[in-house]
Amino acid sequence: MTARAAAAGAITGVDAPIVIVPVGADDAALDACLAALESSTPAGTRVWLADDAQAGPRGYAIIEHWLANTALRADYTRRQRSIGEVAHLHEALGACGEFNVAVLAVDAQPLPGWLGQLTACLCSDGAIATATPWSNAGEAAAWPRIGEINPAPSDPDRLAHAATRMPATRPELPAAIGHAVLLRGSAHRRAGGLDLASYGSWYAALIDLSLRLSGLGWRNVLCESAFVVRAGEGAPGDGDMDRIGVRWPGWHARLANFLMHDPLRVARGQLTALLDTVEPLPPQADLFPDSAVAAAPSVRRARPRDLDTPVLAGADDCDESNP
Repeated sequence: MTARAAAAGAITGVDAPIVIVPVGADDAALDACLAALESSTPAGTRVWLADDAQAGPRGYAIIEHWLANTALRADYTRRQRSIGEVAHLHEALGACGEFNVAVLAVDAQPLPGWLGQLTACLCSDGAIATATPWSNAGEAAAWPRIGEINPAPSDPDRLAHAATRMPATRPELPAAIGHAVLLRGSAHRRAGGLDLASYGSWYAALIDLSLRLSGLGWRNVLCESAFVVRAGEGAPGDGDMDRIGVRWPGWHARLANFLMHDPLRVARGQLTALLDTVEPLPPQADLFPDSAVAAAPSVRRARPRDLDTPVLAGADDCDESNP
């Protein structure tokens, strides 16, 4: 098994969540995201590319080529007309029933082990509703400096390895963050899903969902052992943050207080120190085949179809009691 494959880990049985990637119009970002998803995610993982009529001809060609060659259990749906980012994702999450779902931004690049570490985090405590990994552009979960768009890591495999050595304290975040988040399906459904009537962006809708979950007694935590790279931070739609401020008057002060006092300073320093102690991976490690990939089930080469019909349904994937 290669060093990359060993870092990726295996997720089997009911512990395996569904990965949803909301497809965007940036072809280069889509290509990089799918390449990173392929190399950093265990073979056989369920992946749903959900296209709200965003991909152009080149984007569709990238998706078709990826679907024909991936070792993941991938599917692709495309709407004939766009219904908006939040409404589209709301329907996709609803179609997943109570399965746990990892929503990965299309301009993000997950590092090895990301999904297994997020799954372990979510399943470690039945009160956790959302698990968010570190990111170089992760706002409250940014590394190495909080609240900044840091450069992409120069040695991502080594950083991923270092992250797996982090102590699992599961610190609270002000809200989940959109570069990547693993949602507990049962918690999402109990909270009523996304508010597609109030917000135009996933950025704001995720904040609102996180705050509703927190009000119901759930936790929104940082998974210190997972890392996802992103070129930039997410952004709210027009008027979204005004509506957040009206519904949640304490939100802006809560976020500002978190960024100012930086309760993750110690954890951030621990990851930096661990990175200095991790040995570099051997050169050309990925040239050697992974037995897990070789044993993967046959790939479903999906053609695009409309999202009107739910395609997935099921129960919470963690064997944990929920509040």
